[in-house]
Amino acid sequence: MALFKSGNPVLNEKTFSGSYTYLDSDAEVMTVKGTLNKFGILFLLTMASAGYAWKMVYSNVDVMTYMWVSIFGAFILALIANFKKEWSAFLAPAYALLKGFAVGAISAIYDNVFAKVAPHIITTAVGLTFGVVIAMYLLYKFNIIRATPLFQKIIYTASLGIAFFYLIAIGLHFAHIDIPFLHEGSPFGIIFSLVVVSIAAMRLILNFDFIEKGADQRVPKYMEWFSAFGLLITIVWLYLEILQLLAKLSNRK
Repeated sequence: MALFKSGNPVLNEKTFSGSYTYLDSDAEVMTVKGTLNKFGILFLLTMASAGYAWKMVYSNVDVMTYMWVSIFGAFILALIANFKKEWSAFLAPAYALLKGFAVGAISAIYDNVFAKVAPHIITTAVGLTFGVVIAMYLLYKFNIIRATPLFQKIIYTASLGIAFFYLIAIGLHFAHIDIPFLHEGSPFGIIFSLVVVSIAAMRLILNFDFIEKGADQRVPKYMEWFSAFGLLITIVWLYLEILQLLAKLSNRK
């Protein structure tokens, strides 16, 4: 199951920094409300696409080729968005559809594989994901965890390292070489997943901080799409990591 790791970019410090023309007109600047509205659109697109892929899997359609196309397609779109943030209004919805299909297919496969040992693995992963998102938001809102420069550097560096590691793992997988602890329920494998889940969770703090600062600094309106895009990527990453962790724990039973 290691091949189902998140390989998405938007995981480096430069993604969340840059030079913008700060505007005076309220209609042309980023707002928190506008960002959340756009995130809602992206989330609905993701769920719709995921539901379609789920239905295909349970209709006995071979979705593996489509799944890999969607994974790499989403990866490419995320890379482009890093350099062309002003295109996010088009790239983000396309990413949501592609990544949603991949997430739906992956979820259906896990649901089928663990039907006997962990029949509620998907609902548990979804519930835990939303629980972590809410918890991290509260920790951020009440300044219990702050996005200090040191905190940002640590999370950006760790995220980038994980992204490169997963890209290498995917390459090795296609060469028929798998890294055991990525999918085994060994103590080291579980510790690894716990660390990655923690990094993904901490990444949410950076997303929340970026959205708030972007609104305060009145960056261009298109940054609402880019900010919502980044938040979606983190939440999807977190869900996949939690799902993988639950799968490892189930394998130990």
